[in-house]
Amino acid sequence: MKGRIWTVPNQITLLRLGFLPIFLILISYEHYRWALLVLVVAGLSDGIDGMIARKFNQRSPLGAYLDPIADKLLLSSSFLILAFERQLAWWLTILVLSRDILILIVAVVIILSSGYRPFPPSIYGKLTTAAQIMLVFGIVLAAAYPNARVTLLNHFLIYAVTILCVVSSFDYSIVTARRLSSSSSAS
Repeated sequence: MKGRIWTVPNQITLLRLGFLPIFLILISYEHYRWALLVLVVAGLSDGIDGMIARKFNQRSPLGAYLDPIADKLLLSSSFLILAFERQLAWWLTILVLSRDILILIVAVVIILSSGYRPFPPSIYGKLTTAAQIMLVFGIVLAAAYPNARVTLLNHFLIYAVTILCVVSSFDYSIVTARRLSSSSSAS
């Protein structure tokens, strides 16, 4: 079991978690170019750990929990720090964080009501996460290297993230209601 915990992908994920405070400090001191570099390295490490886990059969239960937690922490804290630094609107940050809290509550409700069941993300959830990642990257890129095209793209991404947050929240709510309804009728 010990060997399944300290796999290379898990170590890379822990390293990515270590990048988080560095990224936040760099943003808070407006060192956007360095923050962009840290963000790119964190993104690359996310892809590399997944590739290694699949290719070398190093998937682990810890990695299954740790990887999405690292991703959510990076995204959520990025939205918060960028809102504090007035790079992102607070209303959008609140919307994004509220959706994440809704998903967390839904997961807890499902676990408490019917025991642990895998709750894979929907296509809307995946699209929302992808749009959020692109927006955070775009905002930091625009702060590091001001550019009218990137700013225009960021405006589009703000609308995309908003719409996808709302749609995926409704989707998660509907899926949860169905799951809870089917588990209670099966009892």
